[in-house]
Amino acid sequence: MEVAPNADPPVCRLVDYGKLRYAYAKRDRESRKGQKNAGLREVRFRPNIGAHDMDSKLRKVRELIGDGSKVKITVRFRGREVAHQQLGLALLKRVADALKEEVRLEKAPAMEGRALFMILLPAPQRGDQKVADLADAKT
Repeated sequence: MEVAPNADPPVCRLVDYGKLRYAYAKRDRESRKGQKNAGLREVRFRPNIGAHDMDSKLRKVRELIGDGSKVKITVRFRGREVAHQQLGLALLKRVADALKEEVRLEKAPAMEGRALFMILLPAPQRGDQKVADLADAKT
C-alpha cells in the first residue's frame, strides 16, 4: 500500500488486505453511529375524516416533523370517492394551513394512483412562503 505518494522516493508499506478492510468497515460503522436517519414517514387520511381524527393525525404529523423527518401526507380514495378529488385537495390545504408555521412544502399535491399526496419538510426558524401559498390557493 502506498503511504506517501508525493514523497521522494514514494513510501510504501506491506499490509494485510483483510485487516485493512476490517479497519475501514469499523471506521464506517463508527461514523454512521452518530448519524440520524431522517427518512420519509407517511400519515394517511381519508377524504371524509372527522374533526377529532384530524386533530390526532395532525398531532402525529407535528411529532414526526419535530423528530426531523420528512412527512408524506396521503389522502386515500376508495371506490367512487376518486371522482371527488376536490375534497382531498381541500383536506390537504387544511393540513397545510394548520401546520404552516412548522413545515415547508417539498412537493405540491399530486395524484398517485387512487391517492392524493404532498410531502412536507421541517421548516427552518422562519416561515416558508410555499405552504402559505398552498393554503391560500383556490381550486
